Amino acid sequence: MSEEKNDNLREELIRYYDGAERVAKIVDEEVPYPDGKLIVSRTDVKGFITHVNQAFVDMSGYTREELIGANHNILRHPDMPAIAFKGLWDTVEKGEKWQGFVKNLRKDGTYYWVKATVIPNIRNGQLLGYTSVRRKPSRSKIRESEALYATLM
Repeated sequence: MSEEKNDNLREELIRYYDGAERVAKIVDEEVPYPDGKLIVSRTDVKGFITHVNQAFVDMSGYTREELIGANHNILRHPDMPAIAFKGLWDTVEKGEKWQGFVKNLRKDGTYYWVKATVIPNIRNGQLLGYTSVRRKPSRSKIRESEALYATLM
């Protein structure tokens, strides 16, 4: 991390919906979502990562080895209200597609915004996990999401 980033560094406790928590290093600096890229991951039914594409590795700052087997909430930014993820889980656990805007935390403490679509993977009537595809969000949707999430914290 560069010296100028250290000036913006803070530590924050992140509490997850399942009761788990961790202290994360946060740097108030956005990494722009790359044009023309799709970030793709798959998880099991509990949210543990089973597959990531290279764009996911690049944007998250984690290695593929660090991501596979980790819970997807490793990317949870403390500015994201827990209730947003409750809505996601309530939707996908019913077998329905969820879409929304998410502020993700990179390994180095910086962040990036995504427009996420999460789709349940169902085979022969059995839920096997989830696929998430992320795209570049518009700046107007990011501003709307920031305003909404600030009211839900």
